[in-house]
Amino acid sequence: MTRGKRNAIPEWQAARLVAAHDETATARTLVFDVPGWPGHLAGQHVDIRVTAPDGYSASREYSIASGEVDAAPSGLAESGVNVEFSVEELDDGEVSPYLVRGLEIGDHLEIRGPVGGYFVWKVSQTEPVQLIAGGSGIVPLMSMLRTHAAAGHPAPMRLLYSVRGPQFAFYTEELRRLVDSSSGSLTVDYAFTREAPTGADRSIGRVMRDELAMLTLPVASSPTTYLCGPNSFVEGISGWLVEFGHPAARILTERFGGA
Repeated sequence: MTRGKRNAIPEWQAARLVAAHDETATARTLVFDVPGWPGHLAGQHVDIRVTAPDGYSASREYSIASGEVDAAPSGLAESGVNVEFSVEELDDGEVSPYLVRGLEIGDHLEIRGPVGGYFVWKVSQTEPVQLIAGGSGIVPLMSMLRTHAAAGHPAPMRLLYSVRGPQFAFYTEELRRLVDSSSGSLTVDYAFTREAPTGADRSIGRVMRDELAMLTLPVASSPTTYLCGPNSFVEGISGWLVEFGHPAARILTERFGGA
């Protein structure tokens, strides 16, 4: 981390839901107004805490989907800063069902962050970037894509997005717009594992070793890779990348699910 204020343990603060829309049948994007937000880097996450009327509370970590927001000279962003998250409802979830189906515009919850200084992409980086997402692992990578686009960054950025089917994909239209406006600096490849759209030029199934080599930036271009998804997905993909010759230190991972 280069910004010391973000290394301190943040305090809980109120956040108000100002906008929301469905990403899929089981996922929802939430936009919160967070007065005094200290700014964040692309790839960071937050803790969200919800409290029931009986006083019971539960907290979970969620990646930030919105692009980088810098802090004002005072160390705090101005009131009115919106921070965005996309939440996938879990069948056995305690917090996600409420965020996806219960939270209404104007409702408040508590937020603490931003958190994390390892899995971040900064505009000052000049090397090519490979992004690899499995399912809802696209969320922190979307923050990087949005930051890259807002900066008009010239470095190549390539996304490989593995998802069950087109109906489960997040940000489809926005990704298409980002590619169209990128002047060739952004490439997006989909790998549909269970159901593909009509006319897809790839067979249904998981990304395997040989295909991964074709759908990612070559070792010779010295990319930094950001890989986010279920634990087993991250383990398999990162292992193959190392076998290809990518230095392990240039493969940054974020994962969810059991160890």
